Amino acid sequence: MIDVQIGHGQGAALLEAIARTVDEQLGEDSRREPGELVMGMPLNMDGSEGPQAKAVRAFGDRLAQRTGRTIHLQDERLTSVEADWRMAGSGMTHKQKKAKRDALAAAATLRDFLEARGVRPEEDAEEAPSKSTGWR
Repeated sequence: MIDVQIGHGQGAALLEAIARTVDEQLGEDSRREPGELVMGMPLNMDGSEGPQAKAVRAFGDRLAQRTGRTIHLQDERLTSVEADWRMAGSGMTHKQKKAKRDALAAAATLRDFLEARGVRPEEDAEEAPSKSTGWR
């Protein structure tokens, strides 16, 4: 988990924290260690870009420059709603749901990104709990 205030130093601290994590996870040399990053793009419901989407796009450009990695921006509309729907009836408290919402929304954003590129889960995770990964 990266715990840095977004606005601190015009995002410089967050940028460096993410870049360090990328280097740790994917390697420091983007020419030798391939890897691409997916960021959620907070589009308006009509598909247009508002101020927050423009800020994310600018941050993505800075991150790509800093890490040497390709950054993909993926529409994240309704992923928080999907996360809430998935947790409905789970028996979790409001506080527990709030703590998991962002992670589930991020997973939905990544799933949508992969599915848009033709990568599909082999089977539903509930049908094949013994498999280590459902993606091919």
